[in-house]
Amino acid sequence: MNPAFQPARRLDGLYFSPLRQMRGRMSALSAAGRPVISFAEDEPDFPLPEPIREAALRALREGRNRCAPSRGTRPLREATALRLRRTMGVDYDPEDEILITTGNMEALHDVFLAFLNPGDEVIVFTPALPHWENLIALCGGILVDVPLERSRGFPIDVEQTRRRVTSRTRMLLLSNPCNPTGAVCPEETLEQLAALAMEHNLLVLSDESYDAFVWDGVLCRSIASFPGMRERTIVLNSFSFSFALADWRLSFLAMTTELCSAVRKIHQYNTACAPSFLQDALAHTLNAPETLAATEAMVRTFDARRRLLMAGLRRMPELTWTVPTGTFCLLLDVSATGLDGDDFASRLLEEYQVACIPGSKLVGRCDRFVRISYAVDDAAIREGLERMERFRAL
Repeated sequence: MNPAFQPARRLDGLYFSPLRQMRGRMSALSAAGRPVISFAEDEPDFPLPEPIREAALRALREGRNRCAPSRGTRPLREATALRLRRTMGVDYDPEDEILITTGNMEALHDVFLAFLNPGDEVIVFTPALPHWENLIALCGGILVDVPLERSRGFPIDVEQTRRRVTSRTRMLLLSNPCNPTGAVCPEETLEQLAALAMEHNLLVLSDESYDAFVWDGVLCRSIASFPGMRERTIVLNSFSFSFALADWRLSFLAMTTELCSAVRKIHQYNTACAPSFLQDALAHTLNAPETLAATEAMVRTFDARRRLLMAGLRRMPELTWTVPTGTFCLLLDVSATGLDGDDFASRLLEEYQVACIPGSKLVGRCDRFVRISYAVDDAAIREGLERMERFRAL
């Protein structure tokens, strides 16, 4: 290869998203006349809530096609602050403590670039999503994993976490509720993690994108709400999941003025701004009763799907899992089938056209597992389960 065409060394070790690779194979199978049931999706399959859709159309008709402020429109930041006050019980100043981003990827990239120096360590609880690993590496950081024990429901071991802290540890990355495990972090564990972060002067990046999707009466609390943690926590959340807006790529970060100032320097060059008409539509409908009712109905539907999926999986005793109490996914241990996660996922897709994500593609390399998402309708869940039963009967 011409030396001038050699990729930069920062790409060494980066890999393509397994979810996007899976989508490419799914499309190829469908184009060949073999439609796929997808248990691989990361986003709700619901239509836009009616108030948001109408507000977006109105914004377009009114010519809202000019660039928005880089930090996000003031009305959307105000609406976001109101939402956080209602859901988290924490106040953020919409003027300089909330930043609207173009999706979670951009938000993570902004934070890592703003705070990680080459060689800084980030503690990550694994299994975890692959984009965390890639973005940390791209920004010069080092991922330090703390494996979660599946047999106990993927709890965070705070003492094990403490042993992973070094003089180079800069940040602790938390997903609560957790994708891919489906676990919600208990209050007492969050309290202990908060104490650990304060003891070692760590930043905490808390991804709370699935906070609306919590089951069985479990309480999901933000670590930023604990005493002393607002000052050192960056909260990441997404409108994509709670309001079925995945294609809009709208997320937000909430943090102190000091932290936000650093992140905004990166943000203004990563993404000038999110589309103004989308921000306008969401600002006027985010906290509307009709929108909240639509979200609540979606959450109830996901809970029913979760129960439907688990009922079907119980017919296959060699497949084991921990009951998910958050998000809309679970990790399925397939080792008793005699296959690892890669072989199981590959054969299930190619032979029976059911897609899932092999655990080897997650951070932590969970070779025994596949990740199953129930972001599909009841008919697809039933059909996918029937195909899985036929596959395991071979």
